[in-house]
Amino acid sequence: MRKSIHTKRQERLRAVLKAARKSAGLTQDQLTARLGAYNTFVSKYERGERQLDVVEFIAVAEALGVEPRELLERVVTG
Repeated sequence: MRKSIHTKRQERLRAVLKAARKSAGLTQDQLTARLGAYNTFVSKYERGERQLDVVEFIAVAEALGVEPRELLERVVTG
C-alpha cells in the first residue's frame, strides 16, 4: 500500500476540505485562527504537505460548521 498522503482518496479529502472552507466564506488564515493552530496549518494540509489525524479532521469540520460525517461522505462518494 502506498503512503496515504499520495492517494486519490487523500486528494479528494483535500479538495472536499478546501471546498467546504470556501463555501463557509473563510480564508485559510481565518480558519487557522478559528482552530487556534499555527499559521501554516490549513495551507499545509490543503497542499498535501501534511495529513490530518482524525481528531484534527473533526476540529476542522466543526470550525467549518459542517458535520464530520458529511465531509467523509463527500470523500467516499467522490
